Amino acid sequence: MVSIKEALQIAFDAGLDLIEISPNAEPPVCKVLDYGKFKYEEQKRKAEAKKNQKVVNIKEIKIRPNIEEHDYQVKLKAILKFIGDEDKVKVTMRFKGREMAYMQIARDLFNRVIEDTAEKAKPESAPKVDGKQMMVILSPEK
Repeated sequence: MVSIKEALQIAFDAGLDLIEISPNAEPPVCKVLDYGKFKYEEQKRKAEAKKNQKVVNIKEIKIRPNIEEHDYQVKLKAILKFIGDEDKVKVTMRFKGREMAYMQIARDLFNRVIEDTAEKAKPESAPKVDGKQMMVILSPEK
């Protein structure tokens, strides 16, 4: 253990800086090093970590309960394209008027979407109803 004055004198004699590494430790931990070089290396580490991370986007596909077969195939193709790009896909179904009375049709349609994308994606949770819409989020398989 070295006093603060001695540590500052050692750093001054070496032409370096005294940097407090762990202020909460008892006694506080300090290092003698070049502060400019330390900040530069820390910045480089952050940039390297940022370069290696993968950003996951959430794309949204909207469907209706009474969707026709061709329209369904077009939406399914778009879902598979987004999943191929390793994006999450939020499939949303909005209800109008009395369509809320036929929730089983909507559940069947969501189950069909989940089955058709089962090879490439998995649902994060079961389809859930939120007011006048139902939704499910599909994430790509690893």
